Formats: sequence, structure tokens, C-alpha cells
Amino acid sequence: NMIGASVVVVLVYFSGQLNMSEGTLGAYAIKVAYTKVNLDYSAAFTSAILCNILVCLAVLMAYSATDVTGKIFAVFFPILAFVVGGFEHCVANMYYIPIGMLSLNNDTYKNMAMKLYGLTESQLSTLNPGNYIIHNLLPVTIGNIVGGMLFIGVPLYVLYKNQEKIEKESNIQSIGKMYS
Repeated sequence: NMIGASVVVVLVYFSGQLNMSEGTLGAYAIKVAYTKVNLDYSAAFTSAILCNILVCLAVLMAYSATDVTGKIFAVFFPILAFVVGGFEHCVANMYYIPIGMLSLNNDTYKNMAMKLYGLTESQLSTLNPGNYIIHNLLPVTIGNIVGGMLFIGVPLYVLYKNQEKIEKESNIQSIGKMYS
């Protein structure tokens, strides 16, 4: 995921897409990355839990859907909720934060971010790989794991752990009735 996100970051940066609105999009990328890197550890962790509950529900519902339209709707709404809610996802942040860090190399984007969002040189200096890993990637990844495992995986396991045993016993009883 990190390699793929890095390739997309470089392609987007050099495509000129961040020049939209005279560099405002590049400035916004910096602002988003700065905000994510400076989240409180507990806020990043809990936001990541909420995010992955929605992401895992989307995957589960898409897997359960029987046709393409159902799969599209199953994925769309939970992912929409996670994006609109501003929740943290480690893989999404593998794009958002590096694009902001790379955008700091463009003086137009950097100056626009300082002007539009009131960011200072000192604040922007916190937008670096070390802070990205320690203050975002680590707590968000752990939160995503907890959200998916504790709130989706474990409950599903508990609900369905005896399902195979019940089905096997039911099949054995059915076969026994057929031959009696």
C-alpha cells in the first residue's frame, strides 16, 4: 500500500493537479497533512477505530451482496460516511500526508497555506516523516486494527463459530432420516 500510495503521490504532484485555483489545492493538501500529523494520539486512535468499523462493514456487505449493483451500494455508503466523518484510515493517510509533505517543496503552495490557513514556518516544520509515522501512521494503524478486529471480526466469529458444527450435525441428521 505504501509503495502504491507513494507512486500516486508523485504522479499527482508532477501532474500539476495541485495547481488548481492558483495553488489553493496544493495549500489545502498541506493543511490536511498538517492537521493529520498533529492530531492528539487518542483522537487519531479513536477516529481510526470508527473508520475501520465502517470500512469492514463495507467489505462485509459487499461480500454478502449478490449482484454488482448491490456491491456498489454496499461499499459506497459506509465509505461515504467515513470520508464525510473525517475518520482516519492508515492507507488513505499514506496518500494524504505524503502529498502534503511533498507540497511543502513548492513555495506557492507553502505560502498559500500560510496565508489561507494561518500556518507558520514552525508549525509546518512538524510536517515531517518522523511525526507522520509516530503521530499518525502508528496510532491510526493500531486503531484500524482494533476497529476491524474488535468491533467486526470478533463479534462475527462469536456469532458464527458454531455455524459449521450446526450445519454438519443437521446434514448428518438429514442423511440418517433418508436412510431410516
